[in-house]
Amino acid sequence: MISPKDPHNEKARLVALQSYAILDTLPEKEYDDITFLASLICDTPMALISLIDKDRQWFKSNHGLEERETPREFAFCSHAIVDKNNTLVVSDAREDERFHDNPLVTSDPSLVFYAGVPLNTPDGHPIGTLCVLDTKPKELTPDQEKALEVLSNQVLKLLELRKTAVVLHRNNQILRDKNKTLDKFVSVAAHDIKSPINNILSLSEMLLEDYSSSIDSDAVELLDYIKVSAKHSTHLIDGILSYSKDVNGISDHKEFVNIKSLLVEIKNLLVTSDHIDLKINIDDSLVVYANKTALNQIFSNLVSNAIKYNHKDIIKIKIDAQESDIYYSFNVKDNGSGIADEDKKKIFKLFATTANKDKNGFHGTGIGLATVKNLIQNLGGKISVISKKESGANFKFTIKKAVSKVYA
Repeated sequence: MISPKDPHNEKARLVALQSYAILDTLPEKEYDDITFLASLICDTPMALISLIDKDRQWFKSNHGLEERETPREFAFCSHAIVDKNNTLVVSDAREDERFHDNPLVTSDPSLVFYAGVPLNTPDGHPIGTLCVLDTKPKELTPDQEKALEVLSNQVLKLLELRKTAVVLHRNNQILRDKNKTLDKFVSVAAHDIKSPINNILSLSEMLLEDYSSSIDSDAVELLDYIKVSAKHSTHLIDGILSYSKDVNGISDHKEFVNIKSLLVEIKNLLVTSDHIDLKINIDDSLVVYANKTALNQIFSNLVSNAIKYNHKDIIKIKIDAQESDIYYSFNVKDNGSGIADEDKKKIFKLFATTANKDKNGFHGTGIGLATVKNLIQNLGGKISVISKKESGANFKFTIKKAVSKVYA
């Protein structure tokens, strides 16, 4: 028996193999289908997808063979990857000095015929083979050898897809870790900033209350400006905290939510005046399987905006719903200030604001509707608005139906 030589640049070849993160993984149908076809086309009882590790050959798929790995020193495939540009064909291993006394030939499984096509990575590293084997002498026809090469290309495509998935998973994990760090930073920074701003707000209110009669009108105007600016800053910080907190993890913690009951809770909280007419035209039986916090945030924001940006004597808001095979669709319609055509595209962008002021004279922070859009997208839906200036707004959004897991 002649031991196989190491391929050129063996260290780099092993690194390339490890990059696929495939060694010692469970069998997969896609790979098993390829070895089945290779065995069928080449008329051999055995076909393998063999990957050559440092001291062993490991089989990702082992059609017709029980073993999942053998020592590298006995592997026919170890010889095949040395000449990575050609298919290694051994018609009768018993008469080949490289293999005649190989344990795989002289004992079970008593190999005689072998044909292996090297699996070369895009960088040119041979990491293994697609091979067919038999216990009797054999020759492959040119068509069979060509078919084996075609199937080997399919193996490489599967491996490259797997590698891409591994890289994406790793990058996503890194991104999730960075997002957690960023969320923590935003939360700490926002709270640290909010505390002195609240002090400024409290002090300005105290000064206005206790000394407005004893200081000149210009000073009163400045104090009032400080008070308004501090209030706006606290609203902005609250919005940033809400945005960073609510958008993440929406796919988790789903439950059955009765939409009518949820909206009644929101109505009881937000409708604080007889001048607000909120109609909920939704059937009592409409139940959505989703994250309740997300749904609450979406409806609360849209209803709150409909109230804040409405200067009519009677504020009218109507909410209704429709259901299809795939989506729940909702409309939140009001008779408020409306949205100008030039503002419709930007209102869902973070920190984008319009000229509209709420009842307290504040411009929006540009965070609320951006949060709503992200929440809806995380629930598999979309949001749009139909509106004209001074003619109210109709926010239309969908939520994709989710299948609950019910265990007996």
